[in-house]
Amino acid sequence: QVQLVESGGGLAQAGDSLTLSCAASGRTLTMYTMGWFRQAPGKERDFVATITRLGTNTDYTDSVKGRFTISRDNAKGTVYLKMNYLKPEDTAVYYCAARFRPFSDLLRSARDYIDWGQGTQVTVSS
Repeated sequence: QVQLVESGGGLAQAGDSLTLSCAASGRTLTMYTMGWFRQAPGKERDFVATITRLGTNTDYTDSVKGRFTISRDNAKGTVYLKMNYLKPEDTAVYYCAARFRPFSDLLRSARDYIDWGQGTQVTVSS
């Protein structure tokens, strides 16, 4: 099991940028596929981005493609979500998730992940 702690959320205006961080402890991240999800009030937890164990491949939900970038630094045990050109509809609690994988793959469903952080709030005003 890996413990995850998100940070970097806050208030932003439309068009601003924020970078979220997810710090992992307890296990080395090298063997984990990582993902970012978000949940707006009254809605389900939705996929945002995922990255393979060594960061060689990434995938995004369509609404953030070209604006968000997921990356990782396994030596630091940290995964990042760089969010540019923020929109009010990006407002949500953002969660980091991890899943141990014996091979390199991308995971896009919340059901595929085992370990979760507590989330960090991102609020974007127009």
